[in-house]
Amino acid sequence: MSNATVSQQYAAAIDQGTTGTRFMVFDHSGQVVAARYQEHEQIYPRPGWVEHDPLEIWEKTRHVIQGVLREENIDPAQIIGLGITNQRETTVVWDKASGEPLHNAVVWQCTRTTEMCQRMKDAGLENAFHIKTGLPVATYFSGPKIRWILDNVRGARSKAERGEALFGTMDTWLIWWLTGGPDGGVHVTDVTNASRTMLMNLHTLDWDNRLLEILGIPRAMLPQIRPSSDSDFYGLTRSDGPLGGGIPICGDLGDQQAALFGQVCYEPGEAKNTYGTGCFMLLNTGSQAVSSENGLLTTVAYGLEPGKATYALEGSIAITGAAVQWLRDNLGLIEDAAETEEIAASVEDAGGVYFVPAFSGLFAPYWDMYARGAIVGLTRYTDRRHLVRATLEAICYQSRDVLEAMRADSGIELETLKVDGGATVNDFLMQLQADVLGVPVVRPTVNETTALGAAYAAGLATGFWDDLDALKDNWGVNRTFEPAWDETRREEGYEGWKKAVERAKNWVK
Repeated sequence: MSNATVSQQYAAAIDQGTTGTRFMVFDHSGQVVAARYQEHEQIYPRPGWVEHDPLEIWEKTRHVIQGVLREENIDPAQIIGLGITNQRETTVVWDKASGEPLHNAVVWQCTRTTEMCQRMKDAGLENAFHIKTGLPVATYFSGPKIRWILDNVRGARSKAERGEALFGTMDTWLIWWLTGGPDGGVHVTDVTNASRTMLMNLHTLDWDNRLLEILGIPRAMLPQIRPSSDSDFYGLTRSDGPLGGGIPICGDLGDQQAALFGQVCYEPGEAKNTYGTGCFMLLNTGSQAVSSENGLLTTVAYGLEPGKATYALEGSIAITGAAVQWLRDNLGLIEDAAETEEIAASVEDAGGVYFVPAFSGLFAPYWDMYARGAIVGLTRYTDRRHLVRATLEAICYQSRDVLEAMRADSGIELETLKVDGGATVNDFLMQLQADVLGVPVVRPTVNETTALGAAYAAGLATGFWDDLDALKDNWGVNRTFEPAWDETRREEGYEGWKKAVERAKNWVK
């Protein structure tokens, strides 16, 4: 560390995702200075159940931070602020005194709360949640997951009622540990993550007592809700932590909102699509929380000052990149995700095959928690290449479903779609997405815009960047993919997709 100069300052971000954790350091131009990534275990106790070990995630977070500092010769004193971005909705409840989780984290993909959600729907409660939170009653969100832990883990409810148990999404969990954990750790979240719990009122930007009552969740276990970029800082890192002491933690956004922020979509009508484990398209709607009539979520895009927020419409797709992982890990059809580009390009089309990867039900715009995965259109002609191509096409067609819903809700015709996330390195997939949507797809120079958005939030809070215009100046285009299909091919392909979705819907009860 002694050779590092403190004259060069950076903004840093922890990107705690569904499959792993990344630590990234950015310079003033928004370029990546250093990055490290480690995967964590995916735990599947039963069909449809998905868990993570929160302590493993904290340990991996420490490792990636220490790896960057050690191997890139970065002095912590050079880091002017730290932002956090995270897999949203994934739910941790832990003991306030010890930091021990009361149960594994229940992941956003997990369907264990299906019966609970159905009971709420049958009781006519869905409208109450939708009006206040902009969300449907669904297994996706944190509120039912908290209730499941309180109802099914011995002693959890009594601890929560006594104020001895804390709830958090992964941002809250990491901030708590970074600021001291059991020794004075700060218990906070931001408006974007809070808006994904089914517990925050979109209009007051505070926890809603009526919704807490319906779900039976003690308010005392919930974190304080703060802006996504906070010049008052959530807290400072501790000297015994991986970054050393005194670094402001002052940016916090759920991963998809962080990507919107990193893609500088600050004007109403601007949209981005992130390709990760799932796929998430967000459309900035400005200061108005637009209620969806077409299966989208109304969500907070970001908040830059207390009591105010910018809103978005979101289309959430549960399984996209995870379907490619499934080809690799469960079927053994590929050895590496990078192979899919060449394999899919080796055939003219998918041979009439459609793959609907509804492993966790269908999210937007269908919201069918009883759907399951289906591969249709198989013939003796079908081979491995067609299945691989159908998997990539499924990513694109699910995004088309969301875009159609956004057009219907907002009346906005997108001129371009900004894209980010790991899968955007696949040129074939990006061209296919432009063909399926019929709009140009624009890939930025910095692909990891989720981490960049969190770093931007932290840098704004500390004055590293002056304002949103300074962030816009950093954004650059790597490549634009123009649609090549004619309208007939585009619409015939989409009609086939919609038929395949009907086969997957309402499969289990």
